[in-house]
Amino acid sequence: MSPLLESAGSKTATSLGESNATAIAWFLGFVAITLGITYWAARRTRTTQEYFAAGGSVSALQNGFALAGDYMSAASFLGIAGLVATSGFDGLIYSVGWLVGWPVITFLIAEPLRNLGKYTFADVVAYRLRQRPVRIAAAASTLTVVTFYLIAQMVGAGNLIRLMFGLEYEVAIVLVGVVMLVYVLFGGMIATTWVQIIKAILLLVGASILAVMVLAKFGMNPLALFAAASKQYGPAVMAPGKLVANPLEAISLGIALMFGCAGLP
Repeated sequence: MSPLLESAGSKTATSLGESNATAIAWFLGFVAITLGITYWAARRTRTTQEYFAAGGSVSALQNGFALAGDYMSAASFLGIAGLVATSGFDGLIYSVGWLVGWPVITFLIAEPLRNLGKYTFADVVAYRLRQRPVRIAAAASTLTVVTFYLIAQMVGAGNLIRLMFGLEYEVAIVLVGVVMLVYVLFGGMIATTWVQIIKAILLLVGASILAVMVLAKFGMNPLALFAAASKQYGPAVMAPGKLVANPLEAISLGIALMFGCAGLP
């Protein structure tokens, strides 16, 4: 075992207890595989189209898995699960709202961009209007939105690394940021797509196994699971009303999530 695994997996205390050498080994293995994919993709990326659009070589199935992996981020996979746990039924609105936004992106934004041979919304607008003001406004809005979105992502990823390795929070954030920059800057869309595909498969398999394990504790009976949740947290956890007060608020929140997702940079 390497010195890193020995030091990180021996007696490093975290808020979840002692670090787990097996989990650390799996994590480092995943990072090694994805960095290998980045190196492979960097050697294949030669043109602007290959960097931004993977040269058009990504199939529909691969794109679907990549979109699923992108959607199942720290903000959604952990945040929405926590929201459902604390707010009950209403938390599902966040899950469905973001998901409905993807068809809007596909048909109203992605397809026209592809047909025009452009890579960003700013490219399309700048083609019709004055380039400098349009690109400045697009860059400012993009940086503003991405900054707030990245805060949630980096907090989730940084805390996971901190808990796993017992590192300082600031160090964990820097490590996550450096690895992400390597993926994107050197691998482009090819590396990003394959990393997201691998992430989607791992999350789907892992979440499915966890779901089966939880159901197994209740005799594979979902009704028994719901009954136990109602007994523990009260019947309100299985009913709407903890997050939104009326149907109008639910519809308003759903519309905001749908078009908010489509409006992201």
